[in-house]
Amino acid sequence: MFVLTMPAPFNSFAKNSISAPAVAYYDYIIVGGGTAGCALAATLSEAASVLVLERGGLPYGNVRISNIAGFAYTLADITPASPSQLIISTDGVITHRARVLGGGTALNAGFYTRASSEFVSRSGWDPQLVRESYEWVENKVAHEPQLEKWQSAVREGMLEAGVMPDNGFTYDHIEGTKTGGSTFDRNGKRHTAADLLEYADPAKISVHLHATVQRILFRTQGKPRADGVEFRDSLGISHTAHLTKDPRSELIVTAGAIGSPQLLMLSGVGPAEQLKRKGIDIVLDQPMVGQGMADNPMNAIIIPSPNPIEISLIQPVGITPFGSYIESASRSIDITWALKLPEGITNQTKKYGLDPNSLSASVKGHVDNILRSPLQAGIILEKIMGPASSGHLELVTLDAKDNPRVTFNYFKEPEDLEKCVKGMEIVIKVAKSRALARYRYPLVPAQALMTTMLALPINLRPRHLVSSVSLEQYCKDTVMSIWHYHGGCQVDKVVDRDYKVLGIDALRVVDSSTFTFDSPGTNPQATVMMLGRYMGRKILQERLSRRRK
Repeated sequence: MFVLTMPAPFNSFAKNSISAPAVAYYDYIIVGGGTAGCALAATLSEAASVLVLERGGLPYGNVRISNIAGFAYTLADITPASPSQLIISTDGVITHRARVLGGGTALNAGFYTRASSEFVSRSGWDPQLVRESYEWVENKVAHEPQLEKWQSAVREGMLEAGVMPDNGFTYDHIEGTKTGGSTFDRNGKRHTAADLLEYADPAKISVHLHATVQRILFRTQGKPRADGVEFRDSLGISHTAHLTKDPRSELIVTAGAIGSPQLLMLSGVGPAEQLKRKGIDIVLDQPMVGQGMADNPMNAIIIPSPNPIEISLIQPVGITPFGSYIESASRSIDITWALKLPEGITNQTKKYGLDPNSLSASVKGHVDNILRSPLQAGIILEKIMGPASSGHLELVTLDAKDNPRVTFNYFKEPEDLEKCVKGMEIVIKVAKSRALARYRYPLVPAQALMTTMLALPINLRPRHLVSSVSLEQYCKDTVMSIWHYHGGCQVDKVVDRDYKVLGIDALRVVDSSTFTFDSPGTNPQATVMMLGRYMGRKILQERLSRRRK
């Protein structure tokens, strides 16, 4: 067990980047104070000076972040200062990027579960250090949830639908039905990766907030070597941070599966032809940067209820043998942001050639009536593992604040569609189960629930008449992001097994952009936080070894 430390004195080391010096030097510079970055920074500060550059602000003091009831509202906020940044893939699927200290852990549904033992083995990780790193994270942010009536009914419905066995409460990834952990405590308060900075040595760490890194600086005599970064504060003023002359110093990018490959490209590391077209000087022609972009497709049905339902997010999960995961939420259903779409999609769709008027006036009117009426409802969803389908990322502008163009190619591979169909069959069985009888109107068939979902502007993809009777077409037409996208800087393609960028010294990438074959567990945040701690420990071991030599 680890001893819990007192809350971090954030006022002593987390500052608005406006106050940052014009030039400064650190042993480690971490780009992105997100899910992996906070854990990594706290660990490295045990033995070295660390700078964290985070493009957003603190998650504390914002009730929409800290309280479970605010979940949907953070996603609905599309203002420039929002902690979530709307992005629409070329597939016509809407997702979000975190723009806040703590990253996605400050925005997501809070489900906490470890990766499978198979994932750990394929990643080549040390199982003992993995376990210790998970425990280090869990002592700060993970809790056993108290299941109330809706989630208890869904859990029973999963078992009734054949998602067996009953595995009780566990953090482990085990086939069957289980209750996992949550980063929301029993008072509904969210705990994020930013809380892991309570482990940090405040004398050795600096966190610059609202600091957008525009490019990595390199020494290019001989083999390229990372030397520092150029970043802009909220006033647009440029600053530079450099690595110290210690040969063990490193720059570590933890900007997420969209931000990390984007930053490498902006810095001259990526497909040479694409970078030349943008006028970017080539540091290293690396055609695999931005490739392998994958997003686990999510599909769902909404169940309007004649009886009250509590506010809840993901708690029990069904792990099927065919690669589909079943989850649920209630009342705080993430559809309220759809009302904001007309305000938020216009500029995005112009960039990607998508039609913001793809929904008919009658459909929009029907959706408005649904969303603006008092809605007691639950949502049951399925997410497929993998996926096998993947796409790519391309730069749109030279400003790191702007979204790149991302293509995920949902259901390009037939095996993904097959998993979705099987998963939706389980979802429908759960919805029709005896356990959920009190939460559904008795005369409403599953087809009507699917038709309602087809009417919602959950994405910008076309709808087909057969979608309410064909699960294959329903999966394609109603696909959503569950924010588990990954790839772009994959292991053995862009980074090695120590997460060092191939062909460049003193540069690593440590986040979900490095995942190659899957997103870990049913929900990845636990493993991404663990990876930050894990690699922090490995880097410090390497640092100590090099000093002894």
